[in-house]
Amino acid sequence: MLLKKGDKNEQVRQLQVKLGIDPVGTFGPKTEEAVKKYQAANGLVADGIVGDATWNKIMGSAPAAPAAPAVVVPASSFKLDKLKGHIPDAVLVQIPDTAAKFNITNPLRLAHFLAQCGHESGGWKATSENLNYSSKGLMGIFKKYFPTLALAEQYARKPIAIASRVYGGRMGNGAEATQDGFKFRGRGYIQLTGKDNYSAFDKFVPEEILANPDLVATKYPLMSAAWFFNKNGLWSICDKGADQGTVTAVTKRVNGGTIGLPDRIKHFNEYYNLLK
Repeated sequence: MLLKKGDKNEQVRQLQVKLGIDPVGTFGPKTEEAVKKYQAANGLVADGIVGDATWNKIMGSAPAAPAAPAVVVPASSFKLDKLKGHIPDAVLVQIPDTAAKFNITNPLRLAHFLAQCGHESGGWKATSENLNYSSKGLMGIFKKYFPTLALAEQYARKPIAIASRVYGGRMGNGAEATQDGFKFRGRGYIQLTGKDNYSAFDKFVPEEILANPDLVATKYPLMSAAWFFNKNGLWSICDKGADQGTVTAVTKRVNGGTIGLPDRIKHFNEYYNLLK
């Protein structure tokens, strides 16, 4: 056994579960630091590399922050009929496949997931990012990219140009001139953004998403959001409970802050009470 920074596999995910950090499956700086701390506290060489001695000791120990036990429910067995009238039918039909593919294994996870998706999409209405900003809006939201009024006015009310500038040259997108920023703009109930993310999500669906990115908005708005939850280790946070603190923690990971937290809490409670 040898795991080190840069590795990406199931063993890394198992290691992260035991160390009580987000099980994303990639051995990055946070995992390396957690390993060093564990090694130092347990009489091992604190080099951040997981050899046989470190692996055997960690895997024989309890997780630092164990998740509450959860009953696994087959995706087809969720009480989705209870959600009728609370969530659009077009969303309900997407849940079984999405749940089966992306580890939505119990009502607690599903309620957290749906509450976040519903809020982020403005009540299940928005599946594609609206980039029709005024010059004032650009300077308020994208100040880094539009530092002057003169520049903002050149781009105002031009979604293609705005996205190409804001998202160009990052997240796997080509430079502004390629218009990759617009092609791979935010889509789905939780905005999938950037060519790298579209490419990663592409592996989970039969169609060529890179060639047909609008499918994320039209066919896979829910599944792409579940991919985001799975990729970012959100299920382990969801599993911590049905309290406001857990909803807040999930919100911070999804939103980067707590915008709309009361609405997210309200809908989590609504969905969880219907599903459990």
